Amino acid sequence: MLSLFRSKQILKDIIPDNYIDIHSHLLPGIDDGAKTLKDSLRLTKALQGLGTSQFITTPHIIHHFWDNDIETIQKTEEITRNEFTKNKLSIPFRAAAEYMMDDYFVKLFQSEKLLTLKDNYVLVEMSYINPPIVLYSILFELQVAGYIPVLAHPERYVFFHNNFDEYKKLINAGCLLQLNLLAVVGYYGEGIAKIAEKLLSKGMYSFVGSDAHHDKHITAFNQKIRCKDTKALKEVIANNEFFRIE
Repeated sequence: MLSLFRSKQILKDIIPDNYIDIHSHLLPGIDDGAKTLKDSLRLTKALQGLGTSQFITTPHIIHHFWDNDIETIQKTEEITRNEFTKNKLSIPFRAAAEYMMDDYFVKLFQSEKLLTLKDNYVLVEMSYINPPIVLYSILFELQVAGYIPVLAHPERYVFFHNNFDEYKKLINAGCLLQLNLLAVVGYYGEGIAKIAEKLLSKGMYSFVGSDAHHDKHITAFNQKIRCKDTKALKEVIANNEFFRIE
């Protein structure tokens, strides 16, 4: 009975001091995240203040929209790293990418190496409007090419909300699920918060990420968690230790 009256926890308060973030948009000027080096510094310091000890930043690669490539991302990573050093900001990080699953993506992973989170783990996403018609074919071919797909923010794909078994199908197809942390405070809406809680309660998430783009995302870490039980959330956060940069 007492649990009914227990005050809800603030998201930032359950982030451990050794947290490793695997999804963010902190490289300046190459997608819809940080616009300038000043933004990169400010956002990184803010994440560090929330407990982030290391991070993997993941700029979008979306054909005809964010046409980033390995060269562009790694060059921007080097510039950012130099700026961090110049400003005495010490935090281990590296750049990967968040790949939109489309026809271009298939051609890309069949012709060149991808920027991965670690080893062969690659962060992927899909349109919020509808999934690719050949979604499961893409996931199959990606694994044939030697990669393990980590699907970003599955709770935000509202076209799956009324067909929860689709999430099970994704996992059975070899896809790992990455929770956007802000989903549990209702940042993206009540429906998405409920799906995130359901996926957590069923142990279907493998990892988490901040998906930090801007200051509003950082501020939202001060909000209360909507989940009734934070144990599962803490366990998935701890799983990110797998990506520690040696």
